[in-house]
Amino acid sequence: MIKRLQNRIATSRWALPVTVAYGLVISLAAGLLMENMWLNFALLIASTVMMAELNNSNALIRIYSRMVSCSFLVMTSMSLFLFRTINVAVVQITFITFLLFLLRTYQKPNATGLTFYAFCALGIGSIVFPQILLFLPVLWIVMAVCMQSFSPRVLLSSVFGIITPYWFVVAWLIYIDNIDWLGSHFLSVFQFGKPFFAAGVGLHEWLTFAFVLLCAIIGGVHFVLFSYQDRIRIRMIYELFITLNCITVIFAILQPQHFDFLLGMSIVLTAPLIGHWLALTHSRLSNIVSMVLAAIAFGLTLFNLIDA
Repeated sequence: MIKRLQNRIATSRWALPVTVAYGLVISLAAGLLMENMWLNFALLIASTVMMAELNNSNALIRIYSRMVSCSFLVMTSMSLFLFRTINVAVVQITFITFLLFLLRTYQKPNATGLTFYAFCALGIGSIVFPQILLFLPVLWIVMAVCMQSFSPRVLLSSVFGIITPYWFVVAWLIYIDNIDWLGSHFLSVFQFGKPFFAAGVGLHEWLTFAFVLLCAIIGGVHFVLFSYQDRIRIRMIYELFITLNCITVIFAILQPQHFDFLLGMSIVLTAPLIGHWLALTHSRLSNIVSMVLAAIAFGLTLFNLIDA
């Protein structure tokens, strides 16, 4: 196999440290010091480390490569309008935590503990983004089809996991005498805006969304065509990523008022897809496309930095 520039970068042990340094530079340019956004940056780094763990613990790429975490960091750094929103960072890190526990339940219909922890993380994310609860039916379906871990006990465990963070929320609301917040919070889950009504979503956001979608399509199509080269468990995991990403993208198009949160989730799901493609393709065309994608990502980062 010919090792092209794309492959040398994808398998380099310097790839992640260099990407972290790149993310730090972008964060500084976005106002990390001047606006004291250290918590945002800490969550970004923690999410990147957890994406690396997601790759390592599940062997998402069958060779040594840090492209999953690198892709996540590049796409998140590119989306500078997300970096300024602490709630999006919370949703991203809780969603990654959810995936870390969920993928460990593969073919374990009695994994009630892992399921509880997974959905507890999702429940924490729903405190700042309640609409994530709309994904529950889809998540139960992919647990049954992709993870093969669904059972009545697991269903009950997932429900308990979702509501557990709200026990603490209710105690706090009673303490501050604001229990009415809980009702309005859950009612907001079913408050839908006009489909395709993009108020508040500007050119920067749509271009960034288009790039993430392009990466998802490239990575998803490649995996579907060459999935026979991976083990069955890896195929199931990537089918889960592709399915959830499709739902997330459709949701973002139909309900753009939740655009930032859904883009953050889509980046989490797209990173393994494009990372798999970057690490395992080695044709002249893929080498050219990877360099073009890198150039577009850098250009979009600069373009979004202007508006940061």
